[in-house]
Amino acid sequence: MPIALYALAVGAFGIGITEFVIMGLLLEVGTDLGVSISTAGLLLSGYALGVVAGAPILTTLTGRMSRKTALLGLMVIFTIGNLACAVSPDYATLMAARVLTAFAHGTFFGVGSVVATGLVPVQKRASAIAIMFTGLTVANILGVPFGTWLGQGFGWRATFWAVTAVGLVALAVIAVAVPKDEAPAEKSDWRQDLKVLARRPVLLGLLTTVLGFAAVFAVFTYIAPILTQITGLSEAAVSPILLVFGGGLVVGNLLGGRFADRWLVPTVLGSMLVLAVVLGLMTFALHSTVLVVVFVGLVGAAGFATVAPLQMWVMEKAEGAGQSLASSFNIAAFNLGNALGAWLGGQVIEHGPGLAAVPWVAALVPLVGVAVAMVSLRLDRRAPALVPAADCVS
Repeated sequence: MPIALYALAVGAFGIGITEFVIMGLLLEVGTDLGVSISTAGLLLSGYALGVVAGAPILTTLTGRMSRKTALLGLMVIFTIGNLACAVSPDYATLMAARVLTAFAHGTFFGVGSVVATGLVPVQKRASAIAIMFTGLTVANILGVPFGTWLGQGFGWRATFWAVTAVGLVALAVIAVAVPKDEAPAEKSDWRQDLKVLARRPVLLGLLTTVLGFAAVFAVFTYIAPILTQITGLSEAAVSPILLVFGGGLVVGNLLGGRFADRWLVPTVLGSMLVLAVVLGLMTFALHSTVLVVVFVGLVGAAGFATVAPLQMWVMEKAEGAGQSLASSFNIAAFNLGNALGAWLGGQVIEHGPGLAAVPWVAALVPLVGVAVAMVSLRLDRRAPALVPAADCVS
């Protein structure tokens, strides 16, 4: 695989730390800025919504730049955003800085996915996307635990100073390793692109992405209380178990990319079904220390096995639109799924059967996703039949 893919993975690594490290620093942020933990927790929601809003806006604004220039500009925004987080004097400023940082997220992965697929032969495109996303998975294994430790020991601002340094490193390696691309990234009309993205098969593909990741984050958001209150593990055991989750992310991500290169549609459907089965069976493993650790790893693997296939699938469905815009919309869909999953898990805990029921309720979500994907495939089969008629009229 080209070295440029690993340069993109460095950028993904930094973005992954920024997105998730705040989960381990809510107490420190809340105490320092004088807000409650629940209010500090909105920094995650604000980031996710910033990705959803920023992906189409920045992708459109950078559409006439070369892709390498766009990537470098996005890393500059990312670095400045983390610097602003590190020096934020109050909660409102920190929230604004988080949203600014999030704006670069969706477009970076969107443009990066297009760059990654252009660096390899057609039969390896999904694997190329998976390698870029490996940076995100490694961030969960190494970056987030280290960032949490750093913030707890030296203050939460130290973590954002460290991520700012990661942004500078990513900026340098992308500048050196990603090939020059002097042509504009997109020459298409964004209004026409939006019309293409509004087609039912594309919208159904995006909805499938939302549902797949909503299932993962319904469980992942509340994994610490599940492990401590249901399984009975100590708080000290949570971090090592999350390393198992991160290992599962890496394995699932790479396997999903490899299978999608050969059988894209079966991998999309199969990975969603496997995710549903794993989440459903996890319900019966919650009271066993050994089994729950195994299933934490399996949830990570099954969840991220859907990433590259879904990204590739939506990019193909949006053929005719700007690839970067279509790809960025799907990244926004992943983050919308994150927010929806956290909300769903909270509803199950507060108003439903309770904490122990979160995994089996989450298991129902990817099944809905499979149904949506089947409807999308049915529409795809019908669409070609309309083309000859249109040709005859013309």
